[in-house]
Amino acid sequence: MVRSLILLALVASGIGLVWYGLGQPVAMPPSPLAADEKLTCVSYTPFHGDQAPFSRPRIPEEQIAEDMERLSNLTSCVRTYAASGPERMVPEHASRHGLKVLQGIWLSRDLAENRNEIEAAIKLARSYPETIDGLVVGNEALLRGELSTGQVAAYLEEVRNRTGLPVTYADVWEFWLKAPELADAADFVTIHILPYWEDHPVSAEKAVAHVDAVRRRVAEAFPGKEIWIGEVGWPSAGRMREEALPSPANQARVLSGVVAAAKKDGWKVNLIEAFDQPWKRQLEGTVGGNWGLFDNVEREPKFRFGEPVSNHKQWRLAAALGIGAALLVFVSAWLAGKRRSWREDAAIAVMALASGLMFGWAALKLPQEGLLPFDRLIGAIMLALALAVPMAVAFAVSRGARLHGFAMALDPFRWRDREPVALGLAILLVAVAVMAMQAGLGLVFDPRYKDFPFAALTGPVVALAILAIMTSNGPPRPGIAEIVAASLLAGSALFIIVNEGIANWQALWFAGLLIVLALTVLRVRAAPG
Repeated sequence: MVRSLILLALVASGIGLVWYGLGQPVAMPPSPLAADEKLTCVSYTPFHGDQAPFSRPRIPEEQIAEDMERLSNLTSCVRTYAASGPERMVPEHASRHGLKVLQGIWLSRDLAENRNEIEAAIKLARSYPETIDGLVVGNEALLRGELSTGQVAAYLEEVRNRTGLPVTYADVWEFWLKAPELADAADFVTIHILPYWEDHPVSAEKAVAHVDAVRRRVAEAFPGKEIWIGEVGWPSAGRMREEALPSPANQARVLSGVVAAAKKDGWKVNLIEAFDQPWKRQLEGTVGGNWGLFDNVEREPKFRFGEPVSNHKQWRLAAALGIGAALLVFVSAWLAGKRRSWREDAAIAVMALASGLMFGWAALKLPQEGLLPFDRLIGAIMLALALAVPMAVAFAVSRGARLHGFAMALDPFRWRDREPVALGLAILLVAVAVMAMQAGLGLVFDPRYKDFPFAALTGPVVALAILAIMTSNGPPRPGIAEIVAASLLAGSALFIIVNEGIANWQALWFAGLLIVLALTVLRVRAAPG
């Protein structure tokens, strides 16, 4: 017992020290803004919490008024994306706080809706001539393939003629180069440069240089035209894409660098976006909802230019949850009521450490990852397994129980003849394998937006692997089910490594877990028949 208590103390100390290190603020470059200086412009959409444009919610006017008041302390301008929805209230409240508006007009393949948008935008432009500086006639309609270049140009001409205001069209920079004829219809060229979303993702360290290079390239393609960077930003949370890592520190570093470069070289730049938009997680995964300068819950700035930024502000809670999970692993071993060897205690300590380091991370990520009910269900199951599997395996190690194959869990006729511990372990093995396979195959068939659930899977996979190694009884004899599962796990892992590249540590970590789990599954002995 004394030995276990010493190991528990060491594990708890290790978890606390790791999270203390992860939570330390990262130094940032000096603020690119002088005292009382504001950003040029920031993208704004009015949805809070569960509100989403798909459901056409009723947005209280007070909500937009409060947002404009907050943003007036940070920026001189807001860019909107629509005119006939709740965004129609933005110019009025922006004007009360001295904000200019770059008014958006949402264009799609629905020509009748386009007409409503244009008429609404023209009405706003005439009602708030001192507030609306220009109109963005369409946003990424070419990228989505919903309109032709000729249609966009015709809309630009109409809106200019009817408002007398400068007009532009906004799209990813490559689509401007593919449709240079649009420049004649626009008063200025508005390009989107999002290093994270490039076909070849750019790391945060290289993002500012990439933005500068792209802007220069577009400026050379359209000599004499003013170039606006209509969207540039970096996500604070979500999955890596090759070298591109979302994090609060990287978001602060990239935006600070972009603003500094814009001031130095005289760029017009609009940052995306004002507030986190959870509804975007339905379209782009976790990362889609985390581009805001303000968080969605507290509506407070995620960082302040020039000040250190922590990538894990809740590190104390993560450490506490992790230490609690590690304690439960040891408690499970103690409840087995048997005297353990040094080897068994060491194995339990390793399981407790792996579980404890990752459980807090997985628990804090759960509210961020997944917006649809199915995604939330999968996340909840994986978090439950992250706690239950190491505890069950610690109990099994203390009892000397073996890890059996899938048939133990899937064949009801075998349940009556088996020990509850062995049956429970088999069920947990199947559950972990199923969760890992759905996550791995998800990243094979939808590799752009799916997250890597490495935090939730680490504890269970490490625990099961240790049990398989410690209780191996003779040569492995996996059955067909185990061979198929291992093949799917290993095949998914190899695809993920090739697709994501070796710079993506999240992908490598997750793929490594899939491979370890595949080897674990192959070590079990299938039931006869």
